[in-house]
Amino acid sequence: MDEMHKPSRRAFLRGSAAAAAGSIAGAASAQTADPLITDVQDWASITGVGVDETPYGLPIEYESHVVRRNVEWLTASPISSINFTPIHALEGTITPQGCAFERHHSGAIEMKKDDYRLMINGLVDKPLVFTYADLERFPRENHVYFCECAANTGMEWAGAQLNGVQFTHGMIHNMEYTGVPLRALLNEAGLGAAGDLKDKWVYVEGADASSNGRSIPMEKALDDVLVAFKANGEALRMEHGYPVRLVVPGWEGNMWVKWIRRIEVSDAATESREETSKYTDVMEDGTARKWTWVMDAKSVITSPSPQMPIEHGKGPLVISGLAWSGHGQITRVDVSRDGGITWEPARLGKQGDTKALTRFYLDVDWDGAPMLLQARAMDETGYVQPTKEQLRDARGENSVYHNNCIQTWYVNAEGIAENVEVS
Repeated sequence: MDEMHKPSRRAFLRGSAAAAAGSIAGAASAQTADPLITDVQDWASITGVGVDETPYGLPIEYESHVVRRNVEWLTASPISSINFTPIHALEGTITPQGCAFERHHSGAIEMKKDDYRLMINGLVDKPLVFTYADLERFPRENHVYFCECAANTGMEWAGAQLNGVQFTHGMIHNMEYTGVPLRALLNEAGLGAAGDLKDKWVYVEGADASSNGRSIPMEKALDDVLVAFKANGEALRMEHGYPVRLVVPGWEGNMWVKWIRRIEVSDAATESREETSKYTDVMEDGTARKWTWVMDAKSVITSPSPQMPIEHGKGPLVISGLAWSGHGQITRVDVSRDGGITWEPARLGKQGDTKALTRFYLDVDWDGAPMLLQARAMDETGYVQPTKEQLRDARGENSVYHNNCIQTWYVNAEGIAENVEVS
């Protein structure tokens, strides 16, 4: 964003409905006695909780609402469910592991590191089996990537159904993964037996009962795929594939096989259950698109949103949200307050790795008038996030997957937001 378009905080405050004595957003004047300032409070009168009572740090009870949630009618059973990240209640871009989106098909399994084995077989010079300790001996890398379910926002194809950004867009997380590039393990096994790698594939399967096996083109496997064993600096959580999972940057979450146990090099895609019966995009004429792996540019305003109403009334308001693209970095996000008639460039937060979440902000002076809030992302390839109407014109309403439409929140004069559509 150039200097001409950067918001001036001084001008922003000067034009705001600040309270007396130049305070911001209704802050109390220093002339008014506030017992929380003038009186000694309980927490300053007695000693607090010893840290040894909570050997693994947990959120304070006042943040107990910031948790993963599911949608009952989307969950087949407790062992085949989807848990949504509370993206409305988070800041920055990194998702804490404890509330990060996860999807499992046959329940989360418990496996000790000592029991872990990873086999590489098929068209390789020497089939190998790695232990967890073996993986730790390879040069490792750290990268921040988003993981998004292909079905994220999928219930919105036929209309505004779920009321809350956690439920419309919460099938996503963004974490710093630590692991070994898959290409290092494939090279250790030797790819000479595969011959020309141009049309070769790897088939990856997990150790859980469903296995969730997926085929990945060799080009991607040798590019940025990671065999990961840490997230945000600590061991993977059980539900995130402890002790080892696959990370496939920018591609749909079902490719990120958890509890990964085998990688087979082959000369064709395996066409497994998970890549034929599901995770294909049914078009309006009944045909299905397949191999639609990349998650296209997308964004959503997280505040204000249905779970984050405006509670302070008129005056300075920070509109905030997230943007991401499986094709690379986000280069621009525009925000509309009138349902897409006019747009304003948002301020992008600090950019990290490519194929990671980007935070954006628009600082405004809200006059209390109703708003139709939208965000529109653009990535480094020049791709611009489409409207729902544009997606429906191209693909109909039969699909469940890859809905990266522009989302609309209607915010009324009381600051309450609702999921709506505009035409």
